[in-house]
Amino acid sequence: MGKKIRRIMMAALLAVFLVSTAVILYVKHNYRVSEALYSQAAEQYTSQAPEEDPDPDSQSAPIQVDFDALTAENEDIVGWIYCEGTPIDYPVVRGADNDYYLHRSYDGAYSASGSIFADANNREGFADCNTIIYGHHMKDGSMFASLSDWGEQEFYEAHPVIWLLTPGQDYRIELMSGFMTSAHADVYTIYQEPGEEFEHYVEAVLAESDFQPVLHSEGTGRYVLLSTCAYVFDDARYVLFGELVPADSTGGRRIREGEGQSQKE
Repeated sequence: MGKKIRRIMMAALLAVFLVSTAVILYVKHNYRVSEALYSQAAEQYTSQAPEEDPDPDSQSAPIQVDFDALTAENEDIVGWIYCEGTPIDYPVVRGADNDYYLHRSYDGAYSASGSIFADANNREGFADCNTIIYGHHMKDGSMFASLSDWGEQEFYEAHPVIWLLTPGQDYRIELMSGFMTSAHADVYTIYQEPGEEFEHYVEAVLAESDFQPVLHSEGTGRYVLLSTCAYVFDDARYVLFGELVPADSTGGRRIREGEGQSQKE
């Protein structure tokens, strides 16, 4: 009787091991598929911007995007987000709701990594006072997993700007605040028009920052909030908040005019 029970237990443990191994392999496979897809997208639709200005403080975007080809792939694409020295190098989409792109890639196909997507409640063209952009916190470090790295002052100072390129205008996102919050916090309130209430919102966001900002340019008065999951408490999120500052470049137009076509290194 004892031997039979032991055999049953061993068989059960073996089954659990095989199932766990299969799940791990499946997850790793999905990571590899997503990484390959987005690497191919970056290679196909973006290139290094021509070195027109040797000034290291140049206000031009370091990359350019072929938005004609990209939006022909999917009309929901509204931009490209990029930060040198980090995994952030992705198209930005905006769906009819905030669920569609949670598990779909930028081309609409199923993807466990989902997409980087703007809040469906925001107006098009990043026209609101604050636009929210979401991305998964993937365990392989992809998508928006690196947002929490900005919690360290040293990392922030090495990466004080994230680039947001759109079909009509390139922007520097000059980062002003980064902190842990709840998915249900007031920071996710969207303001379409400026006013006293929005000013209080900005003041509250800046007061929460884990880092001390070092940049201050004359921006548009429009901001973006980048958001990802954080596994610190239930419904935890890490957010980065920055102002949109128009760049001296318009990446999509440069490619459409047939100028520099060199690939990113």
